[in-house]
Amino acid sequence: MVNDTRVIPARLVGTKSTGGQVEILLVEKVSPEISHEGRGDRGWHEDWRVLARGLGRQPAGARLRFAGDVEAEILRRGPRGEVELRFSGQGQSGLPAHIEEFGAVPLPPYIEAARKERGSAVRSADDKARYQTVYARQPGAVAAPTAGLHFTEELLAGLQAADHEIARITLHVGPGTFRPVATPDPTQHRLDAERYQVSEAAAESLRRAQSEGRPIVAVGTTVVRTLETLVRLGPLAAGSGSTSLLLLPGCEFRVVTDLLTNFHLPRSSLLMLVAAFAGRERTLDAYREAIERGYRFYSYGDAMFIRPGSLPK
Repeated sequence: MVNDTRVIPARLVGTKSTGGQVEILLVEKVSPEISHEGRGDRGWHEDWRVLARGLGRQPAGARLRFAGDVEAEILRRGPRGEVELRFSGQGQSGLPAHIEEFGAVPLPPYIEAARKERGSAVRSADDKARYQTVYARQPGAVAAPTAGLHFTEELLAGLQAADHEIARITLHVGPGTFRPVATPDPTQHRLDAERYQVSEAAAESLRRAQSEGRPIVAVGTTVVRTLETLVRLGPLAAGSGSTSLLLLPGCEFRVVTDLLTNFHLPRSSLLMLVAAFAGRERTLDAYREAIERGYRFYSYGDAMFIRPGSLPK
């Protein structure tokens, strides 16, 4: 099972009325449709929830300007630093077409930091292609489901030729995936909700695998969270919604039998999910060996395959 979300070029740089620069990270579209109301035949507006750097104390009603004659009005500011903006511009296509031309892919903070340390450019023209799985289809993520970066078209074709069934779900990864667990008690950590969608074809594939006793392999932690959310709502069925499910050691996994995942940052909810799935001590042993052998960590790093039932005790 793979996650076919597609990373959008969600980072925009604009200017405030004072002339200062502001950097915007799109998080989630608030208005369901592009609105042309009051804009005439050639105008549009749509509302987005964003994270902003450099916004300062700009009040509600203040306007920002972006490349391509796009403007944004501050509608409201949230308690956790999020801001709701109303973007507007000319034409019929709306913000998605604009960001494809003017936006940049939002890379994880540790990639940006490493590039700065090496003295290289923080962002590369190759990022739009490299920070994307080959099966990415549904636009909406601001971070890639990185376990899927290991797959090529040839590898997928080989798996299918060997009679492995490949099904797809969608979970749009948000910026909260980078937020470390800062609470002394991990159970008090709160994940940001992320939108998911599971088609009837994917649900039927899951039910068939379970009835036939076949493994259900999750490519990445995003797939795990989606499937384990779905089964907690009732029998496995198609559905859509949002999930903030936090899986910690002691949690029961009711769908996924095997996991392919990268090596994650310390104090991250991703690492805690892996420890819940494989067992804390086994996970620590795997990470010790990875460090000793010089494995690469994080988004562009190496991966491991976990089958809990086959692990030595």
